[in-house]
Amino acid sequence: MTRRTASTGSAVASKPDSLRPRWLQALDRFREDWRSYVIYIGFVLIFLLFAALLHDDGFLSGTNLLNIFRQTAMISVMAVAMTFVIASAEIDLSVGSVAGLASVVAAMAVTNGGVIAGIAAGLAVGLVVGVINGGLVTMLNIPSFLVTLGMLGIAVGVARWITSSAPQPILNDTFNTLFGSGDIGRVPGLLIWTAVAVVTGAVVMAKTSFGRRVLATGGNPVAARFTGINTRRVKFTVMVVMSVTASIAGMLYAGRLQSGRFQLGTGDELSVIAAVILGGTSLFGGSGKVVGSLFGALLIGLINNALILAGLDTSQQQIVRGVIIIIAVALGRRK
Repeated sequence: MTRRTASTGSAVASKPDSLRPRWLQALDRFREDWRSYVIYIGFVLIFLLFAALLHDDGFLSGTNLLNIFRQTAMISVMAVAMTFVIASAEIDLSVGSVAGLASVVAAMAVTNGGVIAGIAAGLAVGLVVGVINGGLVTMLNIPSFLVTLGMLGIAVGVARWITSSAPQPILNDTFNTLFGSGDIGRVPGLLIWTAVAVVTGAVVMAKTSFGRRVLATGGNPVAARFTGINTRRVKFTVMVVMSVTASIAGMLYAGRLQSGRFQLGTGDELSVIAAVILGGTSLFGGSGKVVGSLFGALLIGLINNALILAGLDTSQQQIVRGVIIIIAVALGRRK
């Protein structure tokens, strides 16, 4: 293998990649694809910045760090499923309202029928919404943006209607322990839910044929169809999985707060989508990074937590949060 020098134009032998030290090969790959690591670099830098500025306010305490995980658990779980949706070149704006609806339906079912009935009812909400969303997108070719925007309003309206806008208390300790309130030793149950979701999502995306079909569908649907991939089925599946995952997140909200409320999940769709994009998944489909989505969710939670500890009012928090997210997305954007 040879290369030419810039000054003389003469050919100079260079070592094949196989003969170069591994750390140099890794450094070259990093230089070529450094934008893929922006979320991890940004997370570490922002964490260190807040740790230096807020060390006297308890930012680094174990209790506060666990609280960050607890507060972002529902966003992280939904971000895993949203990674598949966006990787297939679709989007779901209804996840927050579906979580709220599932929380009140599950709470009412627990009160009247017990834990099993509550879990079944909560999952049924996600399944029904997912089938409707997926069917309208794949069978009627309605853009997912419009379908899920409409479903956002429908889900909120139904949740308010069936509860008369009143919270639905959950007095069943088993449900509350299973969904959000319980710990295993010193490990919060919500952290375990997050870990299970991320590991499952990462394995499915990277190691299974379904993950490859999702990426192919989002990257080039025409080519995917020519290779025998049923792109409609893929998109229908990811829409259903997304809604079911949102219903699980709603039950996690309900278990943590020990009540179902229609307000739960309000605005989560924006945080979930931001977490996925921050994590390196292309908004135009064809790529999906589940672990990156987790770090995107944690970064948002980290920023929210630090701004509260810093004593900023709500308007200032929104400004700073928006600036940080825009910078991170801009740095991670591929040309």
